[in-house]
Amino acid sequence: MILVHGLGMSSRYMIPLAEHLAPHLRVYAPDLPGFGLSDKPPQALTVRQLADALAAWMHKVGLTRAAFVGNSLGCEVLVELAVVHPQLVDRLVLQGPTPDPEARGIARQVLGFFLIAPFERWSLAWVALTDYVRSGIRRYLQTLRSMVDNHIAEKALRISQPTLVVWGTRDYIVPYAFVTSLAASLPQGRFASIPGAAHGINYSHPEAFTAALLPFLLAPQERAPTEDLSFKSDID
Repeated sequence: MILVHGLGMSSRYMIPLAEHLAPHLRVYAPDLPGFGLSDKPPQALTVRQLADALAAWMHKVGLTRAAFVGNSLGCEVLVELAVVHPQLVDRLVLQGPTPDPEARGIARQVLGFFLIAPFERWSLAWVALTDYVRSGIRRYLQTLRSMVDNHIAEKALRISQPTLVVWGTRDYIVPYAFVTSLAASLPQGRFASIPGAAHGINYSHPEAFTAALLPFLLAPQERAPTEDLSFKSDID
């Protein structure tokens, strides 16, 4: 199980979800290049380059295939990974996938972050602020441009793996119409909603998120790991 963070963030805000999943699966939470404690390339990587970097990281640590959970930008990276490196992907969970094709503008995306703030755990603000400082505003904006220009809905049509789309009922960044349409368009798509949750469900509602994930992740056709169950993160 590999957890992929969103724009400007790091593996730190994936830890609440990782802790809930760890009793059931071996969990990894890497920092994508340019974010968290990972190396900072001179130029921000595009969505495609981030997917390639994730594939290279899997090869480096000896992972040949995995299930994935992505949040926000992480969903875009995972859709790209499934299209370009399908052999690495067993199944996907896309939580709060971006961008809504009707709101690709940077201003609309930033406004959405302010609208959801009251519905997230307040401690997430400190995690986000320190992660944004660590990655830098220039990298944030460059990655945001690649993110909003990405056509995730079109690429998702090419995903053959089982995919669960998860949405919080107070997620004002990602509209209900978009996520339900995305789930319906996927060849093996499913949809689940978390009442009262906003965009950072992995941090603010990890217990409810895990309850929605486990039936999908541990379905009979998937063989869950039976040994060496542990939580691994790129942070100390």
